[in-house]
Amino acid sequence: MHYASFDPDGPAMGGGLFGLDIDARSAAVQVIPVAWEATASYGRGTRHGPDAVLRASGQLDLADPDFGEAWRQGIGLLDLGDRIARWGAEIDHDALAVIHSGGEHPDLAARVDHMAESVHAIVEAEARRVLHEGRIPAVLGGDHSTPVGLHRAVCEAFPGVGFLHIDAHADLRVAYLGFQYSHASIFHNTMGLPGAGRLVGVGWRDLGAAERERIAQDDRILPFFDEDIGRELAAGGAWVDLCTRIVDALPAQVHISVDIDGLDPVLCPSTGTPVPGGLSFRDLQVLLRHLAQQRQVVGFDLVEVNPGRWPLVEHARDGIDAIVGARVLYKLAGCALSSRRSG
Repeated sequence: MHYASFDPDGPAMGGGLFGLDIDARSAAVQVIPVAWEATASYGRGTRHGPDAVLRASGQLDLADPDFGEAWRQGIGLLDLGDRIARWGAEIDHDALAVIHSGGEHPDLAARVDHMAESVHAIVEAEARRVLHEGRIPAVLGGDHSTPVGLHRAVCEAFPGVGFLHIDAHADLRVAYLGFQYSHASIFHNTMGLPGAGRLVGVGWRDLGAAERERIAQDDRILPFFDEDIGRELAAGGAWVDLCTRIVDALPAQVHISVDIDGLDPVLCPSTGTPVPGGLSFRDLQVLLRHLAQQRQVVGFDLVEVNPGRWPLVEHARDGIDAIVGARVLYKLAGCALSSRRSG
C-alpha cells in the first residue's frame, strides 16, 4: 500500500478514516460501521457514532507513541451502504414501544430481534471475508449489540479466543426488556458461541444480581471490577501490575471489545449509560501496550460512542465523545497491528 502523496503531519484532506484516501478493502485493518441502536434503553444517539468518529478521525496526529505509524499498514472504514441505517429507522418505532412499556410487547421485541439478526448476518459475512484474507476485522457501533456477527466470525476462525471486555457493564443479561439481542446481552450471546474462550472484564461497575451470580459460578469469566481496581490502587498498588494480571488471564489470541462507557464519563459524557468511575485514557494506553507485547489481537470492536455536542460552542457538530472515540479506535488498530508483528 503506497502513500506517496499523503502527509501525516498535514491537514487531513482524504475522505477516509484518519484522513487516508485508500481502498478500505485493501487495508490491513478493516472497520465495519454499524449504525444500529435499536435496543438502546436510556440515552440514544449511538447510531450516529460511526459517522462522528469518521469526522473526528481527521484531527489525529498519526505518529502514535505506543504503536508508531499504524496508518502505513492501512486502516479503512468499509462502505456497506445505508441498509443498516434504513433497517434501524424502520424498526425504531417498534423498539421504542417495547422500551417505553418496560418490555410488555414480546411480539414487537421479536420483530426487532429478527431485524437485528439480518444486521448480524451482514457483519458476520464481512468479518469472515476480512479474516479469510488474513486481515484484522473491527466493528464501529452503534450500541453494544452490533458486534454479534464479528464475535461469531472470530470464534469460528480462532477457537478458544479470549475476550478482553472493557465496559462499565458486564452485558451478561440473558435478555433485556425482552430483546434477545440487547446491548445488555452481548456477552451472554458471545459466551454461548462454540469457540468462545475466556472472558476477562475490566472496569465493570454496574451489574445486576443475576450477572454477579453467573460470574461467581462460571470459571470462564474473570472480572477486574472497577471497585476492586480502585481499592488496590488506593492501597498503593500499581496499574502496570494489574495490567500484567489482566493479560496473563487471557489466552494467546484475543478479541478486544471496548464500550466507551468503560472509560471515565468525563471522556464520554454523551454515551447512553454513563457510570461514575472507569478507566482513564492513560490506563487504556498502558493496558493495550501490555496486551500487544504478549498476545495476538485478532479483532476488536468499539461501541456506544454518542457524538454529543460541544457546550456553548456555536455551530459545533460533535463533542468530545467523537474525538475520544477516534483516538481509542486508532489505539485499538495500532495494538492489533503491533501484536501481529510481535506475536
